[in-house]
Amino acid sequence: MNKAPVWLGPARLPFLALTPACLLLGLACVQWTHGQLALREAALVLFGALAAHVSVNAFNEYLDFRSGLDALTERTPFSGGSGVLPTHPELAGLTLAMAIGSLCASVGVGLYFVALRGPALLPVGVAGVALVLAYTRWLTRHPLLCLIAPGLGFGPLMILGTDVALTGAYSATAAVASLVPFFLVNNLLLLNQFPDAQADRQVGRRHLLITAGPRVAARCYAALTLAAFASLVLGVAGHWLPPSALAGMLTLALAVPTVRAVLAHACDAPRLIPAMGRNVLICLLTPVLMAIGLLLS
Repeated sequence: MNKAPVWLGPARLPFLALTPACLLLGLACVQWTHGQLALREAALVLFGALAAHVSVNAFNEYLDFRSGLDALTERTPFSGGSGVLPTHPELAGLTLAMAIGSLCASVGVGLYFVALRGPALLPVGVAGVALVLAYTRWLTRHPLLCLIAPGLGFGPLMILGTDVALTGAYSATAAVASLVPFFLVNNLLLLNQFPDAQADRQVGRRHLLITAGPRVAARCYAALTLAAFASLVLGVAGHWLPPSALAGMLTLALAVPTVRAVLAHACDAPRLIPAMGRNVLICLLTPVLMAIGLLLS
């Protein structure tokens, strides 16, 4: 925050790294299946995806401020919001404008590719817009939807959307590859909810931490981690992905101690902070390593 204008805080700039990490996997799938990649179009897809990510971050910051959640949470490096609006409430209107403007920019990019490639992109685009608009206000009140919404956005919707935007068709490679970030990004948001559970309960949220408790949520985290790496192995075994994509398995060195820590400290949120940091690295590095493997195959 000390290196960027304060009004950019609600965009959560450090968290935007997740978008290029996941998008790179989608681009690598296109390169591997089609043997070529239009770099200008790829850059435009990246712009649209970043705009969507900024939009959901800004909507979340604005709505959490309006609901009073920001005043209840104890912020960590990975959860609790940016803290900008509680200290600068005059920026609330600008944050809402950022959310709406970024969403419009993302929709504009999507419509360009619909005109270029045809209507196959429409279902993915409509689902993505619905996720951005519905996440904070509605999906956080439904435990299962709250659990899977982040992974849907950064996994199937982003990677399949990239595939269709650049090729005009869906591919099994992109679909299978998207399962890895689907499970990992679900875990990213799940683990980041541990410190916020009590505050979330007070404003009406109903995610897994609230409805089932931290021990069940920790076991769910372990199951999703297993599912992520198992889907990668099965994707290679089924010949949807090349063996070099198994480079993503290198992050098991981080995942194993992280799962152990989450299971051991599920009821002690402060002791989960190191695990939350490793969890971010797992989410960023795994799709990048898979993408490198695809590009080198």
